[in-house]
Amino acid sequence: MPRSARKRIARWIGIGLLAAWAIVGAWNVVKPMPRGVVVDGAWSALHEGDVQFLRDITAADGYGHPIIDQQIFDAAFRMIAAAQHFVVLDMFLFNEHRGANAAAPVHRPLAAELTRLLIDKRRADSHFRVLFITDPINDVYGGEPSPELETLRAAGVEVVVTDLDRLRDSNPAYSALWRLAIGWWARGGPGDWPNPFDAGANRVSLGAWARLANFKANHRKLLVADGADGVLHGLVTSANPHDASSQHSNVALAIRGPVLGPLLASELAIARFSGWKGAALAVPERAASATANGAAEGAPASSGAAGRIRIVTEEAIADAVVERLQSAAAGDAIDIAMFYLADRGVLRALRDAAERGAAVRVLLDPNKDAFGREKDGIPNRPVASELVAGSEGAIRLRWYRTHGEQFHVKLVAVRGRDGYWLTLGSANLTRRNLRDYNLEANVVVETQRESALELAVLQWFDGLWTNRAPAGVEYTAEFGAYADPTQLHYWGYRFMEATGLSAF
Repeated sequence: MPRSARKRIARWIGIGLLAAWAIVGAWNVVKPMPRGVVVDGAWSALHEGDVQFLRDITAADGYGHPIIDQQIFDAAFRMIAAAQHFVVLDMFLFNEHRGANAAAPVHRPLAAELTRLLIDKRRADSHFRVLFITDPINDVYGGEPSPELETLRAAGVEVVVTDLDRLRDSNPAYSALWRLAIGWWARGGPGDWPNPFDAGANRVSLGAWARLANFKANHRKLLVADGADGVLHGLVTSANPHDASSQHSNVALAIRGPVLGPLLASELAIARFSGWKGAALAVPERAASATANGAAEGAPASSGAAGRIRIVTEEAIADAVVERLQSAAAGDAIDIAMFYLADRGVLRALRDAAERGAAVRVLLDPNKDAFGREKDGIPNRPVASELVAGSEGAIRLRWYRTHGEQFHVKLVAVRGRDGYWLTLGSANLTRRNLRDYNLEANVVVETQRESALELAVLQWFDGLWTNRAPAGVEYTAEFGAYADPTQLHYWGYRFMEATGLSAF
């Protein structure tokens, strides 16, 4: 064959491979989410006692000794213990991994505590159903079996590891190559590569690292159970039952009522597309309708209600946050406490709200601590500088003082002239968390002003913001402590956010 013909063939093969890479990449960015997963829930009436704000706070005294005040998993464990017939959990991190410093002590062995509790529930009642949905990060993407998950399976717990390939690709340049050429050989099991999550663990295969590089997750953190009162009880949180995370600061809402129905249905949809073939759960009759006693979309809460509540997941979280920020004006006050803040739509809405006269306070993690590893402050530090400079100081910003742990909170609150609005859950305010890539779950609540929920959240936020603490304890630092106006880091963050080549 003439050399020119070989060149033409090679050129057309190259063009074909590039076209396949582009088509696969583009399709998996926009393809429909799996059926039944995304929730943009209708409003349900909120009555007194239907929600409770919970928080975990970690700080340090003047000598660097940790001061820890936790509520979330104590409440979660009580909820599981009180469940009658079933509990469904969806937890992103559930393991004993300790990060870069394998010998570092942990505050609380949460993975073992939760494992024992679920096994005890099964032993006490062999008909009690436990459906545990989690992310493949816990078995290091097939690189090392999870002892916690194996123990649960042996006790009759229905364990489901989420099939992430069914989700969209937030990192399409790499993930298209993964789908075309890497995934078929990227096997798990032991190997010669270090465990990315625990320096003291067994080494893993290159395939585990190759799967990790897709940067996608079932990032939800929640549970739903049937209570003795015949209704659903649940917890939506930013906290993981993960030993190395047990010292993080987090928030949660404990919830009761039919609003949890759509969330439960969404969890069952995740389980089914990931291969679960279990029988239907015995959902209490009073909880079967998600809108029973609820308010219609856009309507005020029903008579006698303290407000209204709904569940949102994935991009519905972004829609809810941006819509509320866009309606904020002079006389309104916006409080944001966040582990990662990077989404461009949210940032524009924040700046616009400040321009209209809304008072904006933002409390961020400095992005310096990650399980024994030191981070470079991206995205929060360049984003913080952009917000403060772009608003000419109208947006006030402080940093949480971390000491190896993380300020892992994901909360947005708006105190309006006529009411109070709050959302919290698993979702950071980033492209990956808000734009239908990760699986995420939040709860949105509206109440009248001066409600018990507003006062609880405001007391917590103000206490951190103003350092109202025991003598010698400072929760937060001024903006200048971690400000980073360098253009290199700013455009680095913008590139990573836009392409998905990042862990946030």
